Amino acid sequence: MLETGLAAPEFDLPDADMQMVGLSGFKNKNNVVLYFYPKDDTPGCTIEAIEFSDLDDEFANLNTIVLGVSMDDCLSHGSFRDKHGLTVQLLADTEGEVCRKYGVLQEKKVEGKKKAGVVRSTFIIDKYGVLRYAFYSVNARGHAAEVLNLIKELK
Repeated sequence: MLETGLAAPEFDLPDADMQMVGLSGFKNKNNVVLYFYPKDDTPGCTIEAIEFSDLDDEFANLNTIVLGVSMDDCLSHGSFRDKHGLTVQLLADTEGEVCRKYGVLQEKKVEGKKKAGVVRSTFIIDKYGVLRYAFYSVNARGHAAEVLNLIKELK
């Protein structure tokens, strides 16, 4: 688990259009909401992505970029984005490297078997690259609005 107040782990990942996106590209410019989700086009993940997309303009007005990360590939992200009209950028961490850095790749029991999976989690990183909030095992519904309220409080 990451601790708030420390520098957020750096990353460079491809988005749905296979363009590289790195945390350092937002430094001194934007806050970043980095949310991790288990799988494209599943019920909870779709709700969360749509809610973040619906608030995209409000995040932008607060100089905040929203990035979603899963272990799905760029093609899957593109299909997911296009199917639901998502506006948030979706990043592909197919090897789980960034998921491990942020402590969201954890063992789960699925049908009686242990399997590594992404725990729905959100991190708020300020424009200086400092981790301000870390939420693990979040509930998808209503989460985007909660995160927006926290962004409004950032100084």
